[in-house]
Amino acid sequence: MNRHDPHRSDGEAQIRYLDGDFQIIAPGTFVRCAVTGRSIPLDELRYWNVDQQEAYVDADAALKRHKELRAQA
Repeated sequence: MNRHDPHRSDGEAQIRYLDGDFQIIAPGTFVRCAVTGRSIPLDELRYWNVDQQEAYVDADAALKRHKELRAQA
């Protein structure tokens, strides 16, 4: 997605997280971190969980969620 795309939506995107990639279901400029609630610009999105379909703002947030999920299992 290009920041200068005239057809983009400035709201929250809906994403399908895939292995090593993601698919934009509904346009937007950001997604929310499942752990912190912070917005993550799509061009900065690096961490997500395919099984949970969640995005994470950074590696620390991803690790925290991973530990939570393991504790529930």
